[in-house]
Amino acid sequence: MHRRRLFGIFLDTPRAAAPEAVAFWSAALGATPYVEDDSYTLLTGAHDGLAVEVQAVDEEAARYHVDIETDDVEAETARLIALGATVVARPPGWYVLRAPGGHLLCVVAVQSERAYFEANSTVIA
Repeated sequence: MHRRRLFGIFLDTPRAAAPEAVAFWSAALGATPYVEDDSYTLLTGAHDGLAVEVQAVDEEAARYHVDIETDDVEAETARLIALGATVVARPPGWYVLRAPGGHLLCVVAVQSERAYFEANSTVIA
């Protein structure tokens, strides 16, 4: 048994266009940009309980991906693979998957404050 929760949506943007994307999405969502590092800018205040970030990527195509946070990365990844996802990459401690239909998602360890995660996650038996 483990728990999981939709943690965030990431606006994957070609690196050269990232500053304009941050300006656009900050204004569009009424958010304040917080630069985490040269690849991630958190849009604080965009949505309560959901991380929204512009992620600068070294690829040409813009896309979206979601992160699912869990207290058992291996179990949640196995569950999603059984539902039809495939593994794209396996960085240390997390997975990048491709869902049927082609959308990317990441399965990550709990990123939220633990009490928030416990109160807002779903138990998977």
